[in-house]
Amino acid sequence: MSPATCGWGRHVADDTTTAKPEADEAPAPPEPPTLHGCPVVTERGHQIVHCTAEQYLTLITALKDDGYAFCSDVCAVDYLAHRTRPLPDGVPDERFEVVVTLRSLEPPGIVRVRCQVAESNPVLPTLFDLWPGSEAMEREVFDLMGIRFDDHPDLTRILLPEDWEGHPLRKDHGVGRVPVQFKGTPPPR
Repeated sequence: MSPATCGWGRHVADDTTTAKPEADEAPAPPEPPTLHGCPVVTERGHQIVHCTAEQYLTLITALKDDGYAFCSDVCAVDYLAHRTRPLPDGVPDERFEVVVTLRSLEPPGIVRVRCQVAESNPVLPTLFDLWPGSEAMEREVFDLMGIRFDDHPDLTRILLPEDWEGHPLRKDHGVGRVPVQFKGTPPPR
């Protein structure tokens, strides 16, 4: 029997052609989307891929092979006070997160990779071999957050003096004052 047309021009299926699920059978939840084996969510029109430190370089390399030819940002976040943030199932909740933004030029597109980094071993492989321009961004993450990048060609401080102790963007870094002296100011009386 062919579908009937209701008064508004929509087609209505005949009951004999539609199988109804049993009352005690619940439909299986859909599998969460993945990209190269890592969970993907979409926020504000951008794909966000979550990975572990072990998956990081493999995922980034696969995304470059997919056409994401430009690494526009490497930064890090310290979630010391927000350990209960929402993460996809199977993604460990670590203190640090390195965020890499990749862009595809043809066709235009953006993908963001959020990699969980353990506080006990804050180390990731460098992206320098894939994108030499990531060198300075990784140095900044090292300088301000203390996350090291294995095989980096020059992992030294980039913003702070070499003798600076600690990493000032970590949430447990003490807030201090540095006395500022201006040239030409009169001496105190």
